[in-house]
Amino acid sequence: MKDVEEFWKRFLEEKHLDENTKYLEVFHFEVTEQGANQLLALVLSGRKRATASSLKAWEIEGKRPKVGDYSIVTDWEGKPNCVIRTTGITELPFKDMTYDICKREGEDECLETWQSNHRTFFAADAKELGYEFSEDMMVLFEDFEVIYRE
Repeated sequence: MKDVEEFWKRFLEEKHLDENTKYLEVFHFEVTEQGANQLLALVLSGRKRATASSLKAWEIEGKRPKVGDYSIVTDWEGKPNCVIRTTGITELPFKDMTYDICKREGEDECLETWQSNHRTFFAADAKELGYEFSEDMMVLFEDFEVIYRE
C-alpha cells in the first residue's frame, strides 16, 4: 500500500490538488491476471474509457462512484499505473445494455460478446460478494478519463 500512497501523493503534487483529496478506490479490472493486465493496457492506450459493475456490489461495499471521483488503477500485482476520474454514470438493467453504451469499454466488437463476457464476470463477482446475477440486475456503467500516469 506504500506504493499506492506515494503514487497518490505524486499525483496530487503534479495536479496541484489539496493534499486531503481522497480517492474512491484502488483496483484492477477483471478477476484473472491476464484479464486485469489486458484491460489495464486498453485503459493506458485510451481505448477503454468506461467500465461496468454491479450496482448490488457497490451497495454491499457501502460506497458508490459519482461524477468527479478519482480512482487508482493497478495491474494484477497491485502496482499503481494511472488515476482515472469518473465523467459519467449510467444505471440500467443488464438486459437493457446497448452496444452504443458498452462499446466505450473498448473490449468487445458487438453486444453479444459483451453480454457473454460480462455474464461470466458478474457470476464470479456475485458468488464472491454474495449477491445473485440475473438479466434484470442493475448495472452501474461508469465513463472515465485517465488524468494521470507515470
